[in-house]
This record gives sequence, structure tokens and C-alpha cells, in this order.
Amino acid sequence: MSNSDKIYTKENPKKPVRTNSGVTPLTVVLAPRKCNHGTCIYCPGGDYVPQSYTDKSPAVMRALSLNFDVRKQVQSRLDTLEKMGHSTEKIELIVIGGTFLQYPLDYQYDYIKGCYEVLNGVSSLTLVEAQKINETAKHRIVAMCIENRPDNCSIEEIKRMRDYGATRVEIGVQILDDEIYKKTARGHTINDVILASQRLKDAGFKLGYHIMPGLPYSNIEKDLEKFRLVFDDENFRPDQLKIYPCQIVEDAPLAKMYKRINYQTYTDEEIKKVLSEMMKLIPNYCRVMRVMREIPKEKMIGNVASTSIRKEVEDELKKENSDIKEIRIREVGFNVKELKSDRKMIITEYLSSGGKEFFIEIVNSDNILFGLLRLRFPKENFLDELKGCSIVREIHVYGKALNLGEKGKDSQHLGFGKDLILEAEKISKLNGYKKIAVISGVGVREYYRKFGYSSIGTYMIKSI
Repeated sequence: MSNSDKIYTKENPKKPVRTNSGVTPLTVVLAPRKCNHGTCIYCPGGDYVPQSYTDKSPAVMRALSLNFDVRKQVQSRLDTLEKMGHSTEKIELIVIGGTFLQYPLDYQYDYIKGCYEVLNGVSSLTLVEAQKINETAKHRIVAMCIENRPDNCSIEEIKRMRDYGATRVEIGVQILDDEIYKKTARGHTINDVILASQRLKDAGFKLGYHIMPGLPYSNIEKDLEKFRLVFDDENFRPDQLKIYPCQIVEDAPLAKMYKRINYQTYTDEEIKKVLSEMMKLIPNYCRVMRVMREIPKEKMIGNVASTSIRKEVEDELKKENSDIKEIRIREVGFNVKELKSDRKMIITEYLSSGGKEFFIEIVNSDNILFGLLRLRFPKENFLDELKGCSIVREIHVYGKALNLGEKGKDSQHLGFGKDLILEAEKISKLNGYKKIAVISGVGVREYYRKFGYSSIGTYMIKSI
């Protein structure tokens, strides 16, 4: 039987790693549009594909074949995931391709409504109606991620992202250096990163940074110095990272100027050195989502980094018995062999963007991670519905994604979520809060209602 004829099942899915973290990612790509600020010198800047991607990136190739029609993209990807044997009842919608908040408003609202409509199986007159249907639909959006820029996180833009049902925002930080921002035509400042980080966390979003070592005008020493700031300085401290070593991509401005500025990309060994040191600096509350971009070799100029570098670095760190605290390497879904069941709850408190964070995790004696919750005492409740509230920015139980109501075995559907919620409520109450809010994906609202939470604005809120 060929691979194309093979029948995949939930017990034996194709590429099981896709759903090892407890949800099923479904990525949609925006129609091509230039960024308002222009083009960063390392950005491919294509005219017929999204500016920061190439026409050979897998998700972009799918979108291109469907003329970037979002409804067709969702249906196509949903069909593929089901054929691959993956559960599709708990969807994390990921919107990539451009600065979404810069697109025309009508396009934004219709784009997101279209995603809900396809998953619901019915059309709706409004986005709110589509979201209401999705609360009890077969395919629920339990989380939504939007890629964004630090200078597109105003209060009004944050309100709009909440209207869409977004729960996670990734911003391009690259390197905390204003001089390099200017020289690479990045179009924002470190202060924009600081403001965006605070506002996003205070609104309850889970926050990811894109980091780019090896940029022009930087070096290994500077990369590591600036990276230390990401966690040493409380103005930053993101929940997630994507680490993309700079590459020279054809059609990018850098491809035309790298010789003139005497720029060379890092070798594989230099990238490994930087990544290894970065991994050692990442605290237990942060997850490295991805290392390396999906850009094919034929689209690059000069040294082309290996796409397997992350695994090579992690394997080497494990051999050295390095104390790596990063989340992904500890997740139960990636550590299922000889799993000890002596679970306990650990709470890490830290200051972040003017507020106080409680990172609550369920681990065993091998520090394997089963579930986590991020509770924040915000610096500022600038949204009316959050006045006087502590806020839960994320609840995540790891392990293989299960269908709604399906009995759990190692981690999912064993009551860990309930235990984490009760702990967050207890901490909030002890610290004088009378209300607690959750930034819930639309498809998880029914879950929180079981624990006494009600929909207020775009949040689930409970008096405690």
C-alpha cells in the first residue's frame, strides 16, 4: 500500500507531532499586501505572495492554489487533517502572512467570520452570530493566533483582536536594538515593544516574540547580550518564542546589498552555538514554538542553515545534561515513554510588563509538563469588562489532542484544567481580587460555564 492509499486513524495519525500539544493547529494565509512601513531589508517582499513569505512555503503554496480564499483554505485544511487521522474538534486557528491589523476593516471581519462559518458548517449574518454557533459546533476554535507588529497594538487594535476571538499574539521583535531597527528598516522602536507587551498581557493575551539572531550589524556576542534582556528585563518576558536565524532570501533588499555591507549569514556551527546558549537562558514559563523558517534552499543565497538544527541542539544539550527549562522540551506529548505519575503543582511568581504573573504548572518528578496556567495581576485594566479582575491568560493541558468528551489517559481530560482553575481562583482571592477573568477562545466558553463563568464582553468572568 502506498502512502497515498494508506488509511490513517486517530490512534495512528500521519505526522502525530502536529497534535501532540493538545490542540489541532489550522493555518490560514492572508492575501498579499505590502506593510505600511515598507519592507524590512531581510524580508522577501513578494508582490503576489504575503510580504514576509515565499511562494514555496507549504502554507502559502496551499493558499496560492486557492487564490487566498480563506473559506476554501479552512475547508481544504480541515479535510486534510481529518484524512491524516487528527482530531479536529479543538482547533487553534493561526492567521499568518502579513500585518492583519493593517488590512481594510471589512476584509478583516469577513476573513475571521469566514473561518468560523466553515468550521460551523453554516453561514452567518454577523461575526458575533458565527461565534455563538461555534461555541457548540463540532469544530470549535479554542484558540486563535494573529501575527502582528509591536506598533500595531493600540488599545483600539487590541479591542478588535478580542472581537475576532484572538487569544494569542505574536510580534516581530527580532533584536532589542534601536540602531539595528533603523538600519534594517524595521519601522518601530524598543519602546513600541515595551508598550505592546504590557497592553497585550493586560488584555490577557498569550504573547510570543519572533527573535532573529544573525541580523546585519549584529554578531554572536550582541545577539546573546540582547537576548538576555528578553528575560532579565521585566519590560519584556514573553510566553513564547520563535527563533529565526537571519537568511538571505532572493528578492529581499538584503539580497541586493549584502556584498556592499560585507554581510554573511551565520554558519550552522555558529547558529548552533547561539541557539544552545539561548536555550540555556529560557525560563520555565516560556515555550520555543519554532526554530528556522520554512524557506526552501533554492530561495536562499549564501549559507543555507540546516532545518534540523533545533533537534541537533536539543540532542546535544540532553547529552550534556544541561538544565533546559523551556516548555516544549518538557511537554508530556513529547515524553510519553516510562512516564512517572507522581504529579505535583508548582507555582513560579515573577514581575512582567508592570504586572505580576503566576505561572502554575503540573509536573512529575522528572519535570515532565502535563498542564499549565498563566494568571496575571495586570498593571492596568484598560478594558471596561476587566475592571477589578485578575486574568487567566492561558490554560493548557498537554498531550495528544482528544475529541470533546473523550476519556483521557495520560494528561488530557483528567481534570487538570479544573485543578489549575481552582488554584488561580484561590490565589486571586487571597490577593484581594473579587473577580477573575479568562481570555477564552470562543470554542471553550462552554467549558468555563461549567465552573460558574459568564460571558461579559469578550471574556469569561466569575465573581470569587
